[in-house]
Amino acid sequence: MNRNLLRLTAAIIFAMAKAGSAGAEILIGMAGALTGPNAYQGEQQQQGVEMAIVDINAAGGVLGQPLRLISVDDSCDSGQAIAAAHKLVAEQVAFVVGHQCSGASIPAAGVYERAGVIQMTPASTNPRLTEEGRANVFRICGRDDQQGEIAGAYLAESGRDAKIAIISDGSVYGDGITQETRRHLRERGVAETLHDTLEPGLNDYSPLIAKLQSAGIRIAYFGGYYREAGILIRNAREQGYDLQLVSGDSIASEAYIQVAGEAGEGTVFTSFRDPRRNPRAASLVERFRRQGFEPEGYTLYSYGAVQAWAQAVTKAGSIDPHAVASALRSNEFDTILGRVSFDAKGDVRQPGFEWFIWRSDRYVPLE
Repeated sequence: MNRNLLRLTAAIIFAMAKAGSAGAEILIGMAGALTGPNAYQGEQQQQGVEMAIVDINAAGGVLGQPLRLISVDDSCDSGQAIAAAHKLVAEQVAFVVGHQCSGASIPAAGVYERAGVIQMTPASTNPRLTEEGRANVFRICGRDDQQGEIAGAYLAESGRDAKIAIISDGSVYGDGITQETRRHLRERGVAETLHDTLEPGLNDYSPLIAKLQSAGIRIAYFGGYYREAGILIRNAREQGYDLQLVSGDSIASEAYIQVAGEAGEGTVFTSFRDPRRNPRAASLVERFRRQGFEPEGYTLYSYGAVQAWAQAVTKAGSIDPHAVASALRSNEFDTILGRVSFDAKGDVRQPGFEWFIWRSDRYVPLE
């Protein structure tokens, strides 16, 4: 009788645990700029994660459990990023897609490491994020040393007979990408004529434009965010200055052309490969567009980050961060970005960067 009672009790406990597990949710965090000047790109991140969760839940969730999103705003600010990371940790999220800006991602990474939370950024390109050796950190986009290498080569080829300026907005992202571009430019035997920093947040950069014009600058490489890039080239055109602006991935957004207007036409920039051009992504891209959202920039990279993590969890058979991190580093994943894998540092092996140009209010590959 006692043995039968014990078996019955054990069976009831097992059934209750199974029922509780089946009804549980796995919490996913999204950390990015939902307010402030970079909110447009934070919205890309948000839209990508939301759609990925909808699709994964429709297919049965992860390990039979639905995913639920908790979003936090860091405004691309280091202090707010740390506070946002603590909030997600307190909510007991298993995974964070973010942060968007390198200056936010890097300080937040330590918070997630101490809490045992997997972090994967779809946008932060500063090499320091993965060079610090944290086992919980992954990057599904490229790095600034990769971006700087092709930017430096382009400037060296284009600028042999023209004076070049290199300008940073002073952010972690801006300084990182300009340093790498400058280094690769000089490795090719070409030096910039002028190296300067602008103050972000201003509404007019006419004094800097006058300085560039006075120095005879024909090509300006700008490392920073889309708002300042748009104002910079707009001010140049207002002064009748035919400056060629070259920049990085942060201007892969309609927000850039909204700021720059017609002056943005012809701006050349490096960015991640555009997964919208992949035929396999066509139906997903069309779903976004039917909802009135263009999945440019970081949208599909955010979607792909959730896919990669979900597949790693399935391979690990658990949301345990050590098991998931090991699965992420030792497998290849089928995502909207194509097949992706991660190296020992947590950097994605694919895809890389390519050149784009703004033409007729949209960006297209530079031929």
